[in-house]
Amino acid sequence: MKRINSLNDMARICRGDVLKMTSLANSGHPGGPLSSMEMFVAVLNYANLDPKNPWDENRDRTVISHGHTSAGVYSVLGRMGFFDIDEAISGFRISGSIFEGHVTRGIPGVEWTTGNLGQGLSTGVGFALAAKLMGKSYHTYVLMGDAEQAKGQVAEARRTARKYSLSNLTVLIDYNNAQISGRASDVMPVNIKDEYLADGWNVYEIDGHDIEQINNALDMAKEDKLTPTMILCNTQMGHGVSFMVNEVSFHGSPLKPEQLEKALKELKLENDMEKYAEMRKKYAGKKHEKIYLEFKPEIDTGKPIIYDVDKKVDNRSALGNAIKDLGITNPDSSTPVIVVDCDLKSSVKTDGFANACPENFVQLGVAEHNAAAMSGAMSVCNTVTFFGDFGMFGIDETYNQQRLNDINHTNLKLVTTHVGTDTGEDGKTHHCIDYVGAMANFYNFKTIVPADPNQTDKATRFSASVFGNYLIAMGRSKLSPLTKTDGTVFFDENYEFIYGKIDELRNCDEADTVIVSMGATTEQALKATDEALKTNRKVGLLNVSCPLELKNNSEFLELKLKDKKVITVEDHNVNTGLGAQLSSAILENGIPIKKIIKLGIAEYAVSSDKNSLFSLYGIDSANILKNID
Repeated sequence: MKRINSLNDMARICRGDVLKMTSLANSGHPGGPLSSMEMFVAVLNYANLDPKNPWDENRDRTVISHGHTSAGVYSVLGRMGFFDIDEAISGFRISGSIFEGHVTRGIPGVEWTTGNLGQGLSTGVGFALAAKLMGKSYHTYVLMGDAEQAKGQVAEARRTARKYSLSNLTVLIDYNNAQISGRASDVMPVNIKDEYLADGWNVYEIDGHDIEQINNALDMAKEDKLTPTMILCNTQMGHGVSFMVNEVSFHGSPLKPEQLEKALKELKLENDMEKYAEMRKKYAGKKHEKIYLEFKPEIDTGKPIIYDVDKKVDNRSALGNAIKDLGITNPDSSTPVIVVDCDLKSSVKTDGFANACPENFVQLGVAEHNAAAMSGAMSVCNTVTFFGDFGMFGIDETYNQQRLNDINHTNLKLVTTHVGTDTGEDGKTHHCIDYVGAMANFYNFKTIVPADPNQTDKATRFSASVFGNYLIAMGRSKLSPLTKTDGTVFFDENYEFIYGKIDELRNCDEADTVIVSMGATTEQALKATDEALKTNRKVGLLNVSCPLELKNNSEFLELKLKDKKVITVEDHNVNTGLGAQLSSAILENGIPIKKIIKLGIAEYAVSSDKNSLFSLYGIDSANILKNID
């Protein structure tokens, strides 16, 4: 009982911290943190967490899905000793402080940056499944709001947790029936309890402001060794301050000074706002130091597979073979290889890995949003996680989830097939022609567009060996391995894939025209270049596999492109891909060229076979040749 009283007292003090933070920042969400306060206090004190060693690999994981309640999370972690509570209060929501408006991964005790509601359960499932696959004993706790239960991604994650019997996962839902637009039951009715029960979860319903009840429910959840548990916590918006109770207006509105004074008196706390206002001055006009968590993958990349020139091979098959080889080569690695699939393994060619390493193959069905978020979470658990999908699904459909993976600085290897019009007869709904342009919006994701199966193999193995988010994008058709002038394999056993490096397929030094190509069009560009060289036209060819790194190749580009005509060729939206990136790099670095011709896709393409589409949209060898003269 003494411990319960102590935790209740912590909750009272933390309520004051929340009100001070939001009032000092004059922004934020005071009502929600007060509603979730006992959940925060109970779970963070119950879980296996050590303020002196917050990143112990055996720690329990806690995910705060309703990230706008950050003031409550920071207050409890600060009072537990994870960091200086005064720094959190004075620095809340100001540029020079790490304590941003939504919980941020890297702050001691905070596992994941959440902002968009509905993401946290997928993250928790990723943590819990990674633990199960790796034989780890840690437990994962996900704290959520009631309004986000209306999201479809939550249902996807719920079913995944039950499929994989994640008994090491416990979810607590703050059921205060309040959100920005009013009562949650009016805005979008959701039968939360029955939906979790229908998906096979254990469900306990309790008073969410009774810490003893929360602890008892947490005990019962850990006793079950087969089933995930949801604890439905009945709460009140603004609990603990009389005039805030059940007032939806306090969801996103800080207290006025006179309201703050009244609330602190109710809580029997000192109004020391002047102290924090003075401390806050030191943050103004600065950026806080970036906080990233990384690890070095311990992985054997194996022996590259060399595809000979006498047989066409699709890049996706080369990708699948490389991933399978990585799995077989690293059966007992401390950094295991995991593959996540959305019912496309035979199309994205991860079926070989599934057969060879079934214990590390995760099948999620048609549930891409959950898969993208879950894969990101798994990737930070000392794994090399490949998420294989079509370009339209893995990039476009899950753009927000990939953006959050980028913000969270994960270690995801996003491998997408069926990009560009190379997807062929499936038509415009499946032609992902913005894969470079979309990824250009992210600051940390690296993008690789390999030109043939040999480069695909090398790039795949490279991505597994380094920490960070990598997209490897490719079409679906078979390609001829690229060759040197003597007819031998260009990307041979001596070739090392270096991220950002531009490959000179045909000498550009004496050329009048330089073709710059990417991905599947490189085969066409090489054919056009060699045809032109037969008639003594002076043409060179560069292959760009890392189009978002062109700005970092200014010296090389000037050496190869200066005073020449440049033709870019891409199976991509002509306005946002290789041509746009190269034009920007040329302009920014002041490289003098004669002109630039950009060949690419200028509209949503029709349905037809790949060769017909390449011809129709002017990116085949014949059209490239026409533009050389």
